[in-house]
Amino acid sequence: MTGETLLRLVGVTQQYGHGATAVSALSGVDLEVGRGELVAVMGASGSGKSTLLAIAGGLAKPTTGEVVIEGEYLSEQTPAQVARLRRRSLGFVFQDFNLIPTLTAIENVTLPLELDGFRTSVARRAGKDALDSVGLGDRSDSYPDDLSGGQQQRVAIARAVVGGRRLILADEPTGALDSVTGELVLRMLRSRVDAGAGGILVTHEARHAAFADRIVFLRDGRIIDETRHDGAEALLNGTAR
Repeated sequence: MTGETLLRLVGVTQQYGHGATAVSALSGVDLEVGRGELVAVMGASGSGKSTLLAIAGGLAKPTTGEVVIEGEYLSEQTPAQVARLRRRSLGFVFQDFNLIPTLTAIENVTLPLELDGFRTSVARRAGKDALDSVGLGDRSDSYPDDLSGGQQQRVAIARAVVGGRRLILADEPTGALDSVTGELVLRMLRSRVDAGAGGILVTHEARHAAFADRIVFLRDGRIIDETRHDGAEALLNGTAR
């Protein structure tokens, strides 16, 4: 751990169905993410990666176990309180960007703040700062269709961190990008974590996981191994510890 704990999963299980036909997507998962730490989650298709991310972000309830975000136990929150916690503490970055095509870049970025009751002028200043931080301050008024895939994903990162949110959950964020643009996006994600956020990166690519501080391996819904390393060079050169 590199700083205060932003996220804890304690004994998290996710089960679908009952009895003999029950299927476990996650089984007794324990995981912590600290401030300034990026954790990569790897595993084969169907290993539970996306389920873990959905539960970590309060998008799904675990069958058993606890999810704690910045000291708040989600099991003790109402649905409205969970939604408010997501808007204020969590940023999501998805493979397909999830930008609203009828909104400009800055409108996409500021939408979570406006939904949380921020005045438009305040939200717009925060949105401009977030876009500046990913090098797109000059494209504030562009619509998603007028931006490249890499630019759209940078807008998505700006939306994920706007308003001081400190926990970023990224699900295969480079899957729709070429390798050069994907690396740029990962470096931006890494820089946000280095600036004090915490993050989970779901990926199936070892070279992408190399941007993380710690790599967790899932198989059949269980964490079977994890490793720490000193960045991309350590992992790619086989010197992870």
